[in-house]
Amino acid sequence: MPEDDPALSAEEELALARLALAEGDLRHAADHVAAALVQAPTLPEVHETLARLAAAGGGDLDLFPLGHHAFVGAVVARAHLLAAAGRPAEGLDLLAAATGYAPAAEWAAVPWVTAPDLPERLDPERTARILMQICAAAPDPVPRRLRDPLRPYLTLARNAVTVHPAHPLLLGAASALARRLGEVALAVTWASRGVRAQPTKLGEVWLGYAYRSAGRTRDALAALERAVALDPDDLAVYADIAGTLADNGRLDEALTWTDRALAKDPSFDCAVHTAHRLRFQRDGDVAHLVALADFVRDHPDDTHEHGDLAECCRGRPWLGQVTPAGGPVLDALRQALAAEAGAPVAVRLDGLEPPSAMRTAAAAAPGLAVEVAAVADPDPREPRRATTRQLWRYEGTVAAPTLPSPSAEAAERIRQLAHPAWPHPPAAYDAAVALATLDLSDLLALLVHPPAAPATALGRVLAGQDPSLWVRCVQVWACLGLLHHRTDEPWAESTRRRTLLELVWGVEDWITEAALFALVTAAWVDPAVRPDVARAVAERLADVAAVARERRVPIAVSLAHLALATPDLDPATRALADSLIAGPAPDAPAGLLRRLWHRLTGLFRRH
Repeated sequence: MPEDDPALSAEEELALARLALAEGDLRHAADHVAAALVQAPTLPEVHETLARLAAAGGGDLDLFPLGHHAFVGAVVARAHLLAAAGRPAEGLDLLAAATGYAPAAEWAAVPWVTAPDLPERLDPERTARILMQICAAAPDPVPRRLRDPLRPYLTLARNAVTVHPAHPLLLGAASALARRLGEVALAVTWASRGVRAQPTKLGEVWLGYAYRSAGRTRDALAALERAVALDPDDLAVYADIAGTLADNGRLDEALTWTDRALAKDPSFDCAVHTAHRLRFQRDGDVAHLVALADFVRDHPDDTHEHGDLAECCRGRPWLGQVTPAGGPVLDALRQALAAEAGAPVAVRLDGLEPPSAMRTAAAAAPGLAVEVAAVADPDPREPRRATTRQLWRYEGTVAAPTLPSPSAEAAERIRQLAHPAWPHPPAAYDAAVALATLDLSDLLALLVHPPAAPATALGRVLAGQDPSLWVRCVQVWACLGLLHHRTDEPWAESTRRRTLLELVWGVEDWITEAALFALVTAAWVDPAVRPDVARAVAERLADVAAVARERRVPIAVSLAHLALATPDLDPATRALADSLIAGPAPDAPAGLLRRLWHRLTGLFRRH
C-alpha cells in the first residue's frame, strides 16, 4: 500500500493493539485502537479489534475515558461500545460530538448507525436532538466535498421518519439536515409534514428555510411570517425575513423588518448585524460598517458569530483586501514575467513611477529595460511635507533605500503574516499583533526591503504572476504592525501616530497607501482617534487632488478608496474621493488582475 495511505497507519496501530491484547495490556491496546479509528474510522479490521478488546475487558467503557480533553478516537470507540451494549442513543450523542469536532471524518459510516431498525430503539425526540446537533456543527449548505461523511445521519433521519412519520420535531430536524445536504425537495416534504402534524414556530422556520432553498420565496416568507405570528418575541425570525427579502432585491421591505426587531430590542445581535449590512448594501456608506464594528467590539459575548461585516468587506478595496497596483512599469513587469526566457522587454515612462514599483520591477525582472522620459512637477522624488523619516534617496531617477535590511526574525515574521486579504479592518488589526514585538527600525526596514514571498501556494502565485502584490502585502502588514508599537503611549503624542503620518506625507509611494490604511484601521478600532484620522485623510487627499491637476498621481485612486473606508470622513472629502475614482480609467490591466484575484481567492478559501 502507498506509504501515505491512512489505512497503513491504521494497520500499524492495530498490530500494536493486538500485541498489547496478547500481553493482557488492555489500556495500551485501547490507545492503539482509538488511534486506528482516527486513521480509518470505517475499516472493518479496526472494528473487529475493538470487539475483541471489548470482549477481553468485559465491555469496560473506562478503557476509553471521557474528560475535558478527550481524544476523538476514544470518544468514537466509546460510542461504538455503547451501541454494542444496547445504549445507541448515548453512542449517537458521542458520534455527533465527534462529527462536530471533525466533520470531514466518516465517524458515522458504520452499519449500526444506518440500520433500519435503530430508530425503533430510540426516542424520536432524542433522535431529533441528535440531528439538530449535527446541523449545528455543519455549514449551511454543506459543501459537496464534505457531504458524504454526513450522509449516514441522513439515512438515520430517513429511517426515523419511516418509524415515526408524524413526529413534528423529528420531521423538522430531518428537514434541516436534508436541506444542508442538498436534498431540498425532501426537506420541503418533511418540513411540510411536520407543520401539518403540529404547527409550531420552529416548524414554520424549518419550512421557511426549506422553501427558501427551493427558490420558493413567496412560500418561504409566508412560513416565516407564520412563525412570527406564533412567537412575536423571537427576533431572529425577523432577521431571517429581512435577509430573505434582501436576497430578492427588496431592501426597503427588509429594513422594515429589522426596524421592527430593533424597536423591540435595540441590542438584539441578529437584527443589528442584518440592519447594518442591508443599509450598507443600499447606499454603500461605510458608516454602517463602522457602526457594526463598534457593536461587535462592545458586545463580545454575542450568542453566535455573524459574518455580515466580513461579507460586506469581502473583495472591496482596503475594506477587505489590498488594492493591486497598476502603471506602465508594472504592465511591463507582467509582460516580462509572461515572456519566454531571455526575451527582451523595454518600457519608456512618460513620468516617474513610485519607488516601490520601480524597485519591484528591477528585482523581479532584472532584464527589464526602463527609461524615464522626464520628471514632472511637483517632483515625486520629494516628500509632500518635511519628514525625519526619509526612506528613499534618489540618484537621478533611480531610488535606493536609506535603511539597512531588517533582521532575519522580522523578515520571517512578516513572511508568515503578510496576506492580500482580511475579513475586515479590525480583524487585520488583531492579526497584526503578531508584529508587536518587532523593533521600529525593523518595521520601517521591511517597507523598503520586503523579503521574498514564502514557499507556499499563495507565495508562489504572487512571486510568479505579480510580485508587486506581495510587496504591497508586506508594506501593509508592516504598517499595521506599527499600530502595535508602544501602545502604552497616548495616541496624540505617540510614536506610532507620528511615524505613520510621516510615512503618509513622505515620497509618493505604495508606502503612502499602506501607512494611510494603518491610520484608517486605527480609526476603525478606536473611536477616540477618528477625528484626527479623518482630518489627516482629508488633508492627504486634498493634496493628491492638487498634484493630480499638474501631473498623473499613480496612487490617487487607491487613496480615494482609502478615504471612502475612513470613519467619520466629511462629506466634501467623500465627494472628492468619488470624483477621483470616477476619473480617467486606471491603467492597471483589469482583466489580468481580475484573473489573478480569482485564483488567489481560491487559495484564501483553501487555507
